[in-house]
Amino acid sequence: MPAVFGGALSLPTPYNPRFPPQDELVLDPKLLNILVCPVSKAPLIYDETKQELLCKASGLAYPIRDGIPVMLEEEARALTTDEKLG
Repeated sequence: MPAVFGGALSLPTPYNPRFPPQDELVLDPKLLNILVCPVSKAPLIYDETKQELLCKASGLAYPIRDGIPVMLEEEARALTTDEKLG
């Protein structure tokens, strides 16, 4: 039976293997092998917990949204000192 929260009906989301639930999104290793930082052209490191691609050479972290890397410099955030060293 569907759960009711605050008067709204909450139905379970049907499983679709082409679009896994957000917590099951994993970056394809083949894609990671061909992607490089658009700024420095250096290799990227996949941070699964933050869903980001890190580039130590440029000091930028590119977000991954809905399983798609957003490789735009203006969308990237600056790495912290710890992230650059770690």
